[in-house]
Amino acid sequence: MEYEAVIGLETHVQLKTHSKMWCGCANIFGSDPNTNVCPVCLGMPGVLPVANAEALKLTVLTGYLLNCEIPPFAKFDRKNYFYPDSAKNYQVTQYDRPSTAKGWVEFEFDGPGSVDGMSRVRITRAHLEEDVGKSTHFDRHSGVDFNRAGVPLLEIVSEPDLNGPEMTYAYLKALTDILRRGGISDCDLEKGMLRCDVNVSVRPKGATQLGSKIEIKNMNTFSGVRRALEYEIPRQIEAVRRGESLRQETRRWDEVAGITETMRSKEDAHDYRYLPEPDLMPFVPTEPWLEEVRGRLVELPLARKRRFMGEYLLPSGDAEVFRDHLELGAFFERAAAGYKNPKAIANLVINNLQAHLVESGFSVTELKMTPAAVRELVELVESGKISSKIAQEVFREMATSGEPPAAIIDRKGWLQVSDISAIEALCQAAIEANSSSSADFRAGKVAALNFLKGQVMKVSKGKANPSLVGEILERKLRE
Repeated sequence: MEYEAVIGLETHVQLKTHSKMWCGCANIFGSDPNTNVCPVCLGMPGVLPVANAEALKLTVLTGYLLNCEIPPFAKFDRKNYFYPDSAKNYQVTQYDRPSTAKGWVEFEFDGPGSVDGMSRVRITRAHLEEDVGKSTHFDRHSGVDFNRAGVPLLEIVSEPDLNGPEMTYAYLKALTDILRRGGISDCDLEKGMLRCDVNVSVRPKGATQLGSKIEIKNMNTFSGVRRALEYEIPRQIEAVRRGESLRQETRRWDEVAGITETMRSKEDAHDYRYLPEPDLMPFVPTEPWLEEVRGRLVELPLARKRRFMGEYLLPSGDAEVFRDHLELGAFFERAAAGYKNPKAIANLVINNLQAHLVESGFSVTELKMTPAAVRELVELVESGKISSKIAQEVFREMATSGEPPAAIIDRKGWLQVSDISAIEALCQAAIEANSSSSADFRAGKVAALNFLKGQVMKVSKGKANPSLVGEILERKLRE
């Protein structure tokens, strides 16, 4: 019997706020342990939380970015459990009435169930909660740093629509790109800003009932998620084939050994004894408030790539450059606006301008050349006034001085020679000076023409029109 994997993710994302969720303590990484704390963070008796307004906005903004519904009513709940990293012995979260629900993420992945290289994963909910402290285990004791306790945390729960390690990796990459582009979170995995729990089960292919859900807890790298699934899925399939009955449990990933290990049996929702948070009012967003949040929506990476391919007819690779480099893409759009051949401008921006930025260490805003100058340079090449070789020299001058291309060409005397009689004389001289190459071409060695063409361009210092040179040489050699 053939089996398939069914995977869902719970992705925990620290929101990009200046302060914590319920108090004014700083939301920053790298401070000395237990320095960004207060009675609210530490769960002291009698303290009252106050919701972070920016965290509420980022939560709803995430809902819009993930195509979610925004319910008219949401509330906070207490998730009760005892663990050293939770000073209150409960976590404030959202349970049955979250701030967002029923969305989806579309991303590039060509696999089972995809359409034209695109896949879609449904989002169950993205609910707001608080992070807990960080436990560090030493040789004979453990320590807890509560600097992270109370940091706004968004839990994005997917439906079990993922079917393997590669699709899961692609989904995580797409989700992270959306969150970063939307200004929701920096998603720095090394700083613990994004972590996920992986829920995976296996079932006979074609079956509709899910198998026993096994959770791999606190994954903090995408490659680790992929490797854990590459181990866990075959492990479960082999266990089922041996007749074992898999039980719902939580496992950990051992990166060094390359295996998952049992931690504990998996809890159900009733084990946490959820109850409404009595110290926080329900959240009822108004239409003006929602309109303000919608005003912060941005163009997301996939939509941006599609627009560059559709509007400017760029190939996928070029569109991806401008998808990932916003300033470079904006520079290109200003240069290409209304131009008949935007691909030619894209070539110059990607191949020349991008290399110049890397070499110089400049940002796009620090460039001396303007988008209009780049467009003018492309027009000069396409009109035949300068050769592509001369254009490279002009570009270097523009990058250094910021001078317009026409002025540089005039000052350097680089205007392309298109006078037929002058080029004919140069071609005739090249043929007579290189009799062996001329004979080779007449004997059928087509490559010899390129050598002769190079000689003409060398003598003309790159100013001869290369198309005319090729035409005239070939005509003279066939006479």
